[in-house]
Amino acid sequence: MNAPGPGSWQPDPEGRYEYRWFDGQRWTDQVSAGGQVMSAPLGQHSPAQAGDGFAGITGDLVDGRFSEKEAQPIGNQNAKLLRVRLGEPIMARQGSMVAYQGNVDFSFEGGGASKFLKKALTGEGLPLMRCAGQGDVFLADRAFDVHLLKLNNSGLSISGKNVLAFSSGLDWNIERVRGGSIATGGLFNTTLRGTGWVALTTDGPPVVLDAAEAPTFADTNAVVAWSAGLQTQLKTSFKAGALIGRGSGEAVQVSFHGSGFVIVQPSEGVPVTTAQ
Repeated sequence: MNAPGPGSWQPDPEGRYEYRWFDGQRWTDQVSAGGQVMSAPLGQHSPAQAGDGFAGITGDLVDGRFSEKEAQPIGNQNAKLLRVRLGEPIMARQGSMVAYQGNVDFSFEGGGASKFLKKALTGEGLPLMRCAGQGDVFLADRAFDVHLLKLNNSGLSISGKNVLAFSSGLDWNIERVRGGSIATGGLFNTTLRGTGWVALTTDGPPVVLDAAEAPTFADTNAVVAWSAGLQTQLKTSFKAGALIGRGSGEAVQVSFHGSGFVIVQPSEGVPVTTAQ
């Protein structure tokens, strides 16, 4: 991001926008959000002036750079925190609320008897709560990175452990990943369909692969989500040498074919340790 003259783009000290231009001596009215440059005067919502709430206290935590962001009903507060301004109810992972402002009610969301049974049989866990009311809700999960996707009459297959929140208008279900079965070690994912938004988490910066470019394969523990229209198949590369400690460590993958994308995180999950 470039601008004429001395100075540089810096995080907006008021927290209202992504960046504000600092000309080398003072903050200007020039701001940037979502790649758009605009003008916004300083001081109208400056935390340091709002009721002298920080009178006598200085430091990076109170200089405005961490203040709550505004101007949109849903978006990232930062890389690891989602902010939702409630209008319609939303679905969120149980226990993901870290803060809220306003009059908000949280209630258990089971999804019905059929989904409860599928959870019990498949182990695909998606513990949900319904968030309703008027106010702002802040959601996070284990300081994972938060990403926001918008579905427009489309579908997304996503691992239940990576779901943070989604529009209550989206249809969701637990479905078997095509190409596998319980008997053969098949996988089950949560499928979201319709029009609305989805917030998902990744353990580190992900990579988004275009499955149309070439046959695409992903570790079953590292794959986060994919276009619901992709064809999938479980691929096993187990060899006899693995029985004597000479395996590759990559026994099962999911293969993807068709037109769509695959999201993979740089982590295979928390390793399971056994007692010695």
